[in-house]
Amino acid sequence: MLISGEGEKAGPSPMSVYALRLGPGEEILSSLVKLVEEKELKAPFVITCVGSVSKATLRLANATASNTNEIIHLNEKFEIVSLVGTLNKDAHLHISLADRDGKTVGGHVVGDLEVFTTAEIVVGEGSDLHFTREMDERTGFPELVISSRSELA
Repeated sequence: MLISGEGEKAGPSPMSVYALRLGPGEEILSSLVKLVEEKELKAPFVITCVGSVSKATLRLANATASNTNEIIHLNEKFEIVSLVGTLNKDAHLHISLADRDGKTVGGHVVGDLEVFTTAEIVVGEGSDLHFTREMDERTGFPELVISSRSELA
């Protein structure tokens, strides 16, 4: 049931869990999108991820709808410290990466998350939920819309 209030809310919902391990050279974002499509997941999200990447393309926090060009391209080895987000049709993922000195950088995943050694990813799905995105005039971005699957039937 969709609960109105300050933001989009629904639940509680049972959860299904999927796990995958990616190897050197595989791209994380496209692999997650493929999993979502193959399993026909309706409300998927990243539970956890550990591993490393050799490159990444991120949008920084100061980007706006009218200026989304605050993009950085990283081409060195990083440990994945955190990967979180929703994986519906237009995935919304944020990542934190640590370099060889332990310094971190993070942002909105644009793509090019190329695995260096491994990426062990656990994905959950709210079995009674459905995620979509709609343009939000307040932010200028397509934002998450949460529905109960029973409402859609």
